[in-house]
Amino acid sequence: MRTPIRWLWVCIFAVLMGTPCPVSAEDLIKSITVEGSQRIEPSAVISYFGLKPGAAYTAYDLDLGVKRIYETGFYSDVSLDNEEGDITLNVKENASINQVIFEGNEQIDKEDLEKEITLKSRSLYTKSRVQNDLKRLLDVYRRSGRYSAEITPQIIPLEQNRINLIYNITEGPKALIEKITFIGNENYDHDTLSKVIASTRERWYKFLTDNDKYDPDRLSYDQELLRRFYFQNGYADFKVKSAIAELSPQKDAFYLTFTIEEGDIYHIGDVDIHSTLPKDKMPDLKPSTLVHAGDIYNASDIEDSINRMSDTLGDAGFAFVDITPESKRRPAPEKIIDLTFNIAEGPKVYVERINIFGNLRTLDSVIRREFRLAEGDPFSTSKLKRSEQRLNDLGFFEKVDIQRKPGSADDQTLLDVEILEKSTGEITLGAGFSTTDGPLIDAGVRERNFLGMGQDLRARVTYGSLRQNFDLGISEPYFLGREIEASANVFKTQQSVQNTSTFDRESLGAVFRIGYRLSEHLSHQLRYTLEQTQISNVTANTSRYILDQVGQNTASIIGHAFTYDRRDSKLAPTRGYILRINQDFAGLGGDNTFIRHEARGSYYIPLAKKWTYFIEGSAGNIQGLGKNVRINQRFFIGSQEIRGFTNAGIGPRDTATNDPLGGNSYYAISNEARFPLGLSDDLGISGAAFVDAGNLFGLDQTGPGIVDGNGLRVSSGLGIAWTSPFGPIRIDFALPLLKEQYDDTQLIRFQFGTSF
Repeated sequence: MRTPIRWLWVCIFAVLMGTPCPVSAEDLIKSITVEGSQRIEPSAVISYFGLKPGAAYTAYDLDLGVKRIYETGFYSDVSLDNEEGDITLNVKENASINQVIFEGNEQIDKEDLEKEITLKSRSLYTKSRVQNDLKRLLDVYRRSGRYSAEITPQIIPLEQNRINLIYNITEGPKALIEKITFIGNENYDHDTLSKVIASTRERWYKFLTDNDKYDPDRLSYDQELLRRFYFQNGYADFKVKSAIAELSPQKDAFYLTFTIEEGDIYHIGDVDIHSTLPKDKMPDLKPSTLVHAGDIYNASDIEDSINRMSDTLGDAGFAFVDITPESKRRPAPEKIIDLTFNIAEGPKVYVERINIFGNLRTLDSVIRREFRLAEGDPFSTSKLKRSEQRLNDLGFFEKVDIQRKPGSADDQTLLDVEILEKSTGEITLGAGFSTTDGPLIDAGVRERNFLGMGQDLRARVTYGSLRQNFDLGISEPYFLGREIEASANVFKTQQSVQNTSTFDRESLGAVFRIGYRLSEHLSHQLRYTLEQTQISNVTANTSRYILDQVGQNTASIIGHAFTYDRRDSKLAPTRGYILRINQDFAGLGGDNTFIRHEARGSYYIPLAKKWTYFIEGSAGNIQGLGKNVRINQRFFIGSQEIRGFTNAGIGPRDTATNDPLGGNSYYAISNEARFPLGLSDDLGISGAAFVDAGNLFGLDQTGPGIVDGNGLRVSSGLGIAWTSPFGPIRIDFALPLLKEQYDDTQLIRFQFGTSF
């Protein structure tokens, strides 16, 4: 029993803490009893209560203790009986979940639904957690476009205070976009703007995409696409006043409405560059500027100009620059914008840390080694842009997004690299028909990112009634931890040309390569090739020029190549060029002695949005050193260089037997324009128009029956490419315009590939 003095101190302390004073000096807890606890020990319940026998208490203390027991989440009901200090805690434990069951889910797998819920088998049931899980499950169905989905939780009691939790699901139909409306568009019609945005109306042929499904994020992206479109076409005052998605009363369709304000078209007036950088070190920035007086205002050209000027200044040694475009509208009624690029030295910023996210398979080291910036380096916009291009060129990622964020200090920056990986395994299939080889099937398997280490493994087989080829290779882009690409491949080719050249050829060999960089865009490669070739199975009708080649011979070839690459992308270039020069020498062992030169180049020009023109050219020459060049080392060109002709369909030939003999010199040039066909972008179908030209000529041998003309071959045609869900498909239709009578032609060329 407490003394009055002790009770007085307890009362004073309670008042200071803001709680009621005990009503008397006799309010002590005599005992605590727990009723209803099954799985949890009573002592644990008393510890949650927070009061012990012998402690002073108030009504507030008892209420607070009950709340603490509730907050554990273990109990569905807690009550308290107080008989003059004898406390009884009556608790009702939450049921334990035996099993969570989904019924009615036909469109979404059980495993995907289980990822979203927090209540699992053997967890404790609470109404609040069920409601939270129910909301998450409904969100899953809304993200899949099923806004009419209904989910009802059901409790099945079991023995020992256990339950089965059942979610009864009525999925309902997908709510697809049924109608898209534009309000306020006076200069562009509905069809034009519909092609600008990513969202599309529901159509039966769009089963391969989900752009006809309403997505709030896509609706925001649509607004940005509209802004870009209008800003690129001179409408500097354009605004999206609202973008509304309305769900039909039946919850089975969405209606999108964009209310826009176009404004007027503006033209560029004066274009000035104002710089505070040292004039003696300033490069000429005019070639980097894509905006000129009289042009229609184009926000993309302004942004591209800033990027190009930043790159030019970065190459000139200005790593820290701020380029700010300043636009000034002239007074009405002129619709002219004067533009000034203000260039100033920016604050020196250093890379504090590079954070990489999303690479579930690719190793961090594979990504970091492609960066032209390292932690601690001065930040450079041009180097960051180059790093992003190198990551995209790997072909390992669907998306590479690099964001700058503030670091721990004003002169520090963080680089957050968000990676979305894609399939890097490929299965390729090709089929074709030619007048010489007949039907051919080409199959290959390739993994370009083996075990996430960036290694390239590949195998390819070509099989036809007259030709079989096998090739197996591996590449390591960072050999011994350095930026040295090492690769090797072995090959075997068997070719029967009895229908035309009346002999069989079999080659077995291996190639080893080492490549390294001389500069950011210039690289050098060394290689060694060892090849054994057998010419056999000749007939009485075989050309005498081939009979001289019968037997086995070995070629030991060392070679090298310089490559200068300034394309904007290795995988899908639209701008820039690439040049490559090869040289080979045979004679260090083996039966062949020759020197061979070959040059190749491509140049890409963007004509308009999704329109690209490119020109490719190649030329080669081989000269025997003391010996004639053997037939297996000569050049053979055809459908790969000049469409409309078969492989080995062009060049010197023995007219007596119609055997192609190959040539010592060739040149080929291809002009192609790629363009959209006006179909929905979702279909992934584009077209191409091309003109190819070239010739193969020159032999060490001369004699009766050999034709070796210098006449130009020209072909022209159309192609259709489809980026299908099964892989890229391309069909070319080519018609020879200039040819020799003895040439072999091929009107259709078909290629198919897929990935895994």
